[in-house]
Amino acid sequence: MRLATYQIPDNAECAVYYFGAGQGGGVQANIDRWIGQFQGSKAAPKVDKRTINGLKVTTVDVSGAYTGMGGPSAPEGPPKQDYRLLGAIVEGPQGSVFFKFTGPAKTVADNQATFEKLLSTLKIQ
Repeated sequence: MRLATYQIPDNAECAVYYFGAGQGGGVQANIDRWIGQFQGSKAAPKVDKRTINGLKVTTVDVSGAYTGMGGPSAPEGPPKQDYRLLGAIVEGPQGSVFFKFTGPAKTVADNQATFEKLLSTLKIQ
C-alpha cells in the first residue's frame, strides 16, 4: 500500500510503501524488479547494504529508459528516456518500508542529498 507520494518538480516523485509484516516481497526480489523497470542503462545498477540507526537498509541506484511499474492496473507506456531511480528497502521490526524515488536523471541527481537525508532520519520506535 502506498503510504505517501512526494511530488518533486520536473516530473519526479518519491513514493513510500508499506504492506505489513512479512508482506511486500523479499528485498532481492524488489531490487530485481526495480532494476528490471529500466532498459539500456549505461552504467551497472549500484546496490548497497548498510545500517542506519539500527535498521538494515538496502539501496539501489539505476538509470536508463524507465518503463514504469507495468501490470494490469498500470500498463507500460513508452519508456521515459534518461530516467533514474533511487530506491531503499528498510527492514523494520514490523515489516519493510519501501522508498522509490524516480524521475529525470538530472532531477534525481539534484535531489539525491535530500533523499539520503530522509533515509538518515529513520529510527525504530
